[in-house]
This record gives sequence, structure tokens and C-alpha cells, in this order.
Amino acid sequence: MADRIVVDPITRIEGHLRIEAKVENGVITDAWSSSTMFRGIEKILQGRDPRDAWYITQRFCGVCTTVHSIASIRAVENAVGMKVPFNAEMIRNVIMGMQYVQDHVIHFYHLHALDWVDIVSALSADPVKTAALQESISDWKYSSADYFRGIQERLAAFAKTGRLGPFGNAYWGHPAYKLPPEANLMAASHYLQALEVQKEIIKVHAILGSKNPHPQTFLTGGMSIPCDPNSQNAINADKIAMIMECNKIAKEFVEKVYVPDIIAVAPFYLDWAAIGKTSGNYMSYGEFPDGREGYPNNLWLPAGIIKNGDLSTVHPVDHTKITEDVVHSWYKDTGPRHPWEGATDQKYTGPKPPYEFLDVEQKYSFVKSPRYEGAPMEVGPLSRMLVAYASGHKEVQDAVNYVLTTLGVGPEVLFSTLGRTAARAVETLVVAGKMETWLMALAANINTGDYAIQDNSKWDPTTWPVQAQGYGWHEAPRGALGHWIVIQNKEIKNYQAVVPSTWNAAPRDDKGVRSPYEEALIGTPIADPERPLEILRTIHSYDPCLACAVHVYDEKNELKSKVQIL
Repeated sequence: MADRIVVDPITRIEGHLRIEAKVENGVITDAWSSSTMFRGIEKILQGRDPRDAWYITQRFCGVCTTVHSIASIRAVENAVGMKVPFNAEMIRNVIMGMQYVQDHVIHFYHLHALDWVDIVSALSADPVKTAALQESISDWKYSSADYFRGIQERLAAFAKTGRLGPFGNAYWGHPAYKLPPEANLMAASHYLQALEVQKEIIKVHAILGSKNPHPQTFLTGGMSIPCDPNSQNAINADKIAMIMECNKIAKEFVEKVYVPDIIAVAPFYLDWAAIGKTSGNYMSYGEFPDGREGYPNNLWLPAGIIKNGDLSTVHPVDHTKITEDVVHSWYKDTGPRHPWEGATDQKYTGPKPPYEFLDVEQKYSFVKSPRYEGAPMEVGPLSRMLVAYASGHKEVQDAVNYVLTTLGVGPEVLFSTLGRTAARAVETLVVAGKMETWLMALAANINTGDYAIQDNSKWDPTTWPVQAQGYGWHEAPRGALGHWIVIQNKEIKNYQAVVPSTWNAAPRDDKGVRSPYEEALIGTPIADPERPLEILRTIHSYDPCLACAVHVYDEKNELKSKVQIL
């Protein structure tokens, strides 16, 4: 007997994603992914000064602000031919690298871990046994029985208030939770510690970008924060030392908590190494210029495409082979089109709210369907780690092999929900380890007397051609992010952003082919259709963020809040 279930919204904080799934005999046999709110920022950009685009596009999202800034400035730099100085490239690497670490820590502990960790069970744990478990996986400083007893008492007191906040709307006690109480208590303590850690380490953005979450120092052609060892208002030895201290905190937490947690939890959920597989197509734009050639040359994390799960060959990426299809998306446009020719003219034809189900035979999402050579691509940490692993990246190969060997499993487990979650931890480990290299390279270059921070040779729009077009790529924590810009008479004529969640959350294309979210759910067992925890696990493993694709919308046009600014 077939049953159709709906999870809406499925994202914990970021944007509005709806999943509808057909369940037969306890297994998902079909699925549809939908974003039910409209994005329109691309149209706001038309007619604007291209040099201001980064400042506007970082408002795509309240979390991943930096990623849209850098994709935007790279698009303009590509269009008008700017060459970014080495100092600016290293500063960008440090900003984006810390974005990876902070974002991945937040994702695992605050957006995804509760799909695997039963907080309620932690209340019955033995603190002495929890301390023994902690000491068996790392020498993390918070490991005493008294410490875990204190955490347990805090959780109990919190539960008594009846105001559970982020713990309120969950499937506690679900039979799919398999961790023993002591592991749940240990993970709950790390959830709380991660709140403090992410706050401390993101101070790097305030140091280099003047504020967070919307850094102010991005600039087409470079950065606007000066380098001068003799100025207190510039990047100097003191600021580099402060950043080093933040990275020390990040690295310690990743090495002694995050990665050990993944290794400790994974054995209880090895069945999820066979769930959540997609078409086997993985794409990475590559990231972190690691030499003096500048972006996009000599990238530390390589660009490439893996097709059909074949790790023996990494194919190059060519932006001209990317298109967006809108056959099942609520837009006027007809496709497929390359982003330079793309349009963002919404035309909602779905059911009138409130409704029970979407009409999935017609248009059913505001997300478009990106394709590479007509095929869907999964993007994100798993794609980056697979491309790097297959390309012979030593740090990635060492980290992946360490995790696989410790778990006693083969590389085939990577193509799964569990693999997706583990890949994010592996990436955090290698990026945190690399940060010091970029900082030292920056310091060494400044010490040579090279204070250059921006290429202003093409800053004046009168130096630009009448018409220009460019693209800017960035491997955001969630995956391949691309901005495409068309400039005419010094103004933006067209602007299109194809974000990571667009690749992963897209509806079917003109051939009826599923995108990664939809494909990954096929074959997933559902123990209780009224509490579909299993759907959350696979979708959350992608770290879905529909804020890039949608914005607040109320079909009843009601006033939700009023703010008085004094």
C-alpha cells in the first residue's frame, strides 16, 4: 500500500524546503523536493554598479554571507580582467577557510547531530561511564564524571522549564535512534561546547572583515583592509597572532571532539552507509589559490567532476556546459539556458494555499534545475573530498584513509548519507590544518615590504569595454557556488546565481530526471510515517540552505512583527 508523506519545513533554520515522499511497504519509492518561496534578488541587481554587487549578494543569506561576496567579486574580476594581489588572496583564503570550519561545526552539532543523538536518552546516562567513553576516544579536556554530571543536571533543569527551544520539535524516543545513553550525553555536551567554540573562532571574520556575519572589507580587485606592520589599524603581527589563536581553538576542537565524535557514532549507524546514494555524479569548482599565480590557478582543493561514481577519472569543469532548466519550476522562462542568458521571472502556478500535496506532474518548486552537460550533479563536502581524493590530494587521502581504516570499512561507504556526514568532518580537519600555512604566507609576504592589497588598474568603469561578461566560482561550505554577470554600459544587465542548494534541491528536469535530494531518498526505510526521522537524516546530511533561493513570504499578507528604531 502506497502512502504519501510531507515534511514541511524540513530545514532547521535556513529557508523553506518541503519534501514529499511516496512510501510503499515501509520504503520510499519516489520523492519530490520543493522550495515554496520566491527568490528575486537577482532582479534587484539589474542596473546597479557591478562593483557594488558583492555587498548586495551577501544578503542572499544571513549565514553564508562571505561566500556570495567572494563569488560576486570574482565574477566582476573575471569580466573586466582584474588580477588580485597575493596578500588579498591569502586574506580571502583565511576568511573562507574559517567559514568552512565554523559552518561545518555548526552544521554537525546544531543542525544535524540531533538526527542521530537522542537528547532525552542522555538524561538516563551514567556520568562515570560517559567519562570513560570520552577518555577512550580522545584526550579532550572536558572528560570528568563531574563535568558530565553537571551537563546532565543542566539538561534536566532545562527540560523542567517546558520551554525546549531547538529541542522541542523532534522525534525523541524514535526506534531509529541507536546510541547508548552515555554516547548521547557525551554528544549533548559537545553540542553545548560547539556553541562556544563557533562564537570564538568566527572572530577571525571580525578581525579581517570588520564585522560578522556581513564582512565589509571585500572589494573587486582585492580587499579593503590594509597591510602594514607599523599600523594598529592594519593587518600587523598582533592581528595575525589573534587569528592564530582562534585557529588553535578551532583545530583543537576538530581534532579532539568533532572527528572523534564521527568515528564514535558511525559504528552504530553503519546501515546508513548503504542509504542516501545519488546518481554518482559529483562536481567541485575547486578552491583556495595556493600560489602566486592567483585564482583560479593552483587551487589547493582541486576542481573536477566524477561521473557515475568512477574515481579512476576526474573530468575538468567547463562553465559553458552549465544550464538551468525550469520545466518543473515556477518561472516564465523556457529553458534550458546558460546563466548568462538566464531569467528570474516568477510565475506561480501551484495549488492555492493551504493545500495537502503539490501537483508534482506540473511545476512544483521555485528552485530551478541546474545541469552539467544535461546531467544532475551533487555538490558539497562529499563532492570536494571525492574529487580531491581521486586527484591524489595527499592531506585528503590521508584523512579519508584514516577514518575508513579506523571504522574498518571501504571507500564504497562514502557514497551515502553516512559518507556525506563523514566527508564534512574530514574536510574540516584538513582545512583547519591548512589555515596556518596561509597565515604564515601572508606574514612572510608582508615582511618583504609588499603591502599591495588591491588591483585598481580596472577600478574606473571607463576602462571597461562597453559589454563584458564574467563568472565567479567559489566552493562554499555547502558546495559549488557560481555567480554569472553581464555588464553593459558600466551597469549590470543580467545577474544569475546558481547556489549549492539549487544543484542539490532542484526539482526534476525536462527529461524527468531526479536531482540529488530526490534521488538520495529512494530506497530509504521509514519505520514510522508519522515521524519520518529517516528523511531528515538524508536531507540534513546535505546541510540544505534555501535562504539563498527563497525569502520571507506570507500569502495572507499579514503583519508578523513591528520594529521601532530609536
